[in-house]
Amino acid sequence: MPDRREVLVTGGAGFVGATLVRRLVAGGDRVRVLDNLTTGDRVHLEGLDVRLLEGDIRDQAALAAACAGVDAVVHLAAAGSVVASVEDPVTNFEVNVVGTFGVLDAARRAGVERVVMASTGGALIGEATPPVDERSLPKPISPYGASKLAGEGYAHAFARSYGMRTVALRFANVYGPWSERKRGAMTTFFRAIRSGTPILIYGDGSASRDYTHVDDIAWALAAALDRDVPGGSVFHVASGVETMVTELAELCRRAAGVPDHPIEHRPARPGEVTRNFATYALAEDVLGYRPTVSLVDGVREAWAWFDAWERGEVVRSAAPVEDPTQG
Repeated sequence: MPDRREVLVTGGAGFVGATLVRRLVAGGDRVRVLDNLTTGDRVHLEGLDVRLLEGDIRDQAALAAACAGVDAVVHLAAAGSVVASVEDPVTNFEVNVVGTFGVLDAARRAGVERVVMASTGGALIGEATPPVDERSLPKPISPYGASKLAGEGYAHAFARSYGMRTVALRFANVYGPWSERKRGAMTTFFRAIRSGTPILIYGDGSASRDYTHVDDIAWALAAALDRDVPGGSVFHVASGVETMVTELAELCRRAAGVPDHPIEHRPARPGEVTRNFATYALAEDVLGYRPTVSLVDGVREAWAWFDAWERGEVVRSAAPVEDPTQG
């Protein structure tokens, strides 16, 4: 029987990582996770046969130790908020640009051939007439979008210079279980509903996004690990459906059983794209990707999970972590 593949997932204790790690473990992979636990949570990995290393992707020693002996890397660790990137562009640059370069270089030094990394769609492309695709000209309007574009550039350069099989997946707006620390619209709406405060919508509510369930995102990540994909490839992973913020708020209120929950409008925030949704045709052709979770069903499931988490129905115990620079 062949040896099992060993996969490092940076940011694997976070939102997307919690779902991806479960998929990889169920598929027979050995998984190690490198996470600084600022937005991740060790509880997300509780009960899984996973080696959790506590460390930061800006720490070269931690990266070197984490990459040693692995067959592939999935790079999810990131500063993921558009709003936070506008408020603090330096930290966003250090994590998303310097950190991503560090992951790629550590993988190169360790002889890791396959690196799959999380990128973004709307924030990277900027203001463009949707649907966007891989041929759309990137014109980011936030530091976050610019940082992801830089990461894609380095991934492509490492593929061409060193023969690494890098793949960047441009995520749509991801939602679903394990998102309690996420700063996105859906989680923010859920928090407002539970606390009895108004749902805040920035702008007139006509801004649109492409909301894609985390199960579909995790499927695409696993496929990018498994498929024979040329190095430097980029794919949009999305639902292909445009949803306005007001429509999302309505779905959240209905899922929570409070269709009349109050909504309050605030001025639009800088750096946020007005309209966005993407076509996933290339990912379908090359990876076999097709979204499987409808937004109505997904929001209902996400609310049920979030409400249970907030009521303490998910076990929260302190799982041990390792220092990645030791042993």
